[in-house]
Amino acid sequence: MGGGSDRREKDKARDEAKEAADRAMVTEAVQNKCGALPEGTCAMCTWRDGEHRPARVLESRQFKGEWEYYVHYSKLNRRNDEWVGADRLDWDTLGEDNEAEKSGDKNKTRAQKRKFSEDDDEHDDHPEFDKASLREHEEYTKVKNIEKIELGRWEIDTWYFSPFPEQYNDCKKLYFCEFDLAFFKRKDQLQRHLRKVQLRHPPGDEIYRNVTEKGHTVCFFEVDGRKEKIYCQNLCYLAKLFLDHKTLYYDVDLFLFYVLCEVDERGCHIVGYFSKEKCSEEAYNLACILMLPPYQRKGYGKLLISFSFELSKKEGKAGTPERPLSDLGKVSYTSYWTRVLLNILKTHKGNVSINDLSQMTCFKTQDIIETLQLLDLIKYQKGQHVICAAPKIIERHLKAAGKHGHVVDPSRLIWVPHFFDAQGNKIPAPEEKK
Repeated sequence: MGGGSDRREKDKARDEAKEAADRAMVTEAVQNKCGALPEGTCAMCTWRDGEHRPARVLESRQFKGEWEYYVHYSKLNRRNDEWVGADRLDWDTLGEDNEAEKSGDKNKTRAQKRKFSEDDDEHDDHPEFDKASLREHEEYTKVKNIEKIELGRWEIDTWYFSPFPEQYNDCKKLYFCEFDLAFFKRKDQLQRHLRKVQLRHPPGDEIYRNVTEKGHTVCFFEVDGRKEKIYCQNLCYLAKLFLDHKTLYYDVDLFLFYVLCEVDERGCHIVGYFSKEKCSEEAYNLACILMLPPYQRKGYGKLLISFSFELSKKEGKAGTPERPLSDLGKVSYTSYWTRVLLNILKTHKGNVSINDLSQMTCFKTQDIIETLQLLDLIKYQKGQHVICAAPKIIERHLKAAGKHGHVVDPSRLIWVPHFFDAQGNKIPAPEEKK
């Protein structure tokens, strides 16, 4: 009993000393309008639109002689976290925990305030994490290590931390070759590389090419992670800058990567990609999906999803994306499944069953049932699911489903299913074995 009491007293004394040191640090920084700040310090910060937003300092540093602060804005996704200069902090509000004060909890301890702020943040993109794992993940990835990348004609602000090799930790900006995804610290290094590189497309097999409704020529390349390990690992580094979850695979041997490109006279320019396990016991037809920010909201996301199901049709088996889905992923897939199923129900003559729909689309029956339940187009009667879809209701749902995105033309897909062993090596099809 006495030992436990002594530990509590020591912990309390340590916490009080830490809080006193933190207060002294804040006081000194306020007087100088710059300087180191304790993690968790709250202040109003000038947002990109010029307005002041409540923010929390996650880290302080000196960069080229100037103090910078890595801040998280209250109520905003972590992708908006950024380094700001001392001039963007409102030093008169420093140390005020705005969210705690608004909630009437002015008497909370520093640790309680920090927990309140953490609980208040957006965590909806992490259904795969429990609370302990989420805290560990966010502690490891809390500070964005690369702020910008240059990729072809685009300069792109990054969203999240990516575990690049240690020698790149001091870079604010990385320069990517858009063809082989080699990356460099300096623009002149990239330019030298571009003079040597002969490839003008991803290092794989082109399996699809078509012209979209808007006149853009697009193509898909299939890249084997075992054959093109460096390219696929670099693709994962790139993707992690825009995906805040841990279901990215740096052991790429067991995956195929399907890279979507826009084509012009200069070559094939990466738009996005999805990866797929070579051997999935759960019949997953998609493991990870990324659409680069400059190409988002242009219908390409649904093109990637549609393409994954066209491959499933070629394989002759129903597929589904790897679980769990993020909230955004769930919305994208539900929208895609909804439009495809409604169009079939609209044009199909006669009765159609769940199994019929699965055979037509290569959607898993459970995904079909859940989608139709959301639309209130299915009922469970006498031990089986019965589809109840009046034409007017279908039309109403189709209007609400939004644009269909770009469409895959199956006649343009030149591809046959592959077979692999447990190590990711390609093997002959079963019927070809002697």
